[in-house]
Amino acid sequence: MQTDLCTWKLVLAYDGTEFHGWQVQPGHPTVQGVLRDALARITGEDVLPQGSGRTDAGVHALGQVASFALAAPIPEANLARALNRILPAAVRVLSAARVASDFHARHSARAKTYEYRIFRGEICSPWQARYVYAWNAPLDVDAMQVATTRVLGEHDFTSFAASDDSPPDSRGNVRRLHTSQWVQEPQLLLYRVRGNGFLHHMVRNLVGTFLEVGRGNIKETEILPILESRSRERAGPTAPARGLFLVNVDYDSH
Repeated sequence: MQTDLCTWKLVLAYDGTEFHGWQVQPGHPTVQGVLRDALARITGEDVLPQGSGRTDAGVHALGQVASFALAAPIPEANLARALNRILPAAVRVLSAARVASDFHARHSARAKTYEYRIFRGEICSPWQARYVYAWNAPLDVDAMQVATTRVLGEHDFTSFAASDDSPPDSRGNVRRLHTSQWVQEPQLLLYRVRGNGFLHHMVRNLVGTFLEVGRGNIKETEILPILESRSRERAGPTAPARGLFLVNVDYDSH
């Protein structure tokens, strides 16, 4: 007799410091791996949760989304509680819900929002150092703000993709950014970006390039030519992973 499967959607938060990213890697701790193992302990089922995207080693999440199918008839609240008892403290399930069978954390996503945090104070507390890029040297934030507007809209972001990366899907390296801006808070400079998808290292490469604008090494007027060149060598360095957070993922429904 065939058991009906239910599709589940989890919203997760995690500290990525000790993980080698989201995706399972033999011999290394990953968020996908510890979640798979926790689900197996609770349900006895071997499922591989699919994430909305593959965050890199050291990248954090405030609202990562995962989906999978289970046969076990477990109540929603019970699954969230059971997972949080088993998962390491660096990973928390914020919500668990049954959804339509056609839901997929990555394929159903319509937009994602990331935030990159730069600490601008004199001394960065050890309690904060894992979650920011500490840089208190002078920056021309006005020029950096202008630079962020140059990448709004639809572009080929090859210049800001990992140099060894191949296009992940039929869109190639074309993505659309809906929001791209710097926000100043006490002792923090935040880059907030929302788009319909992101390439490997794309946000960190954008941040690294905008920082070069702030340091005076790249002019804000060079951003469009860098985009149009489709050359990773033209853009700035990759900003450290520890300052990057996946904030949330948008869906049409579910």
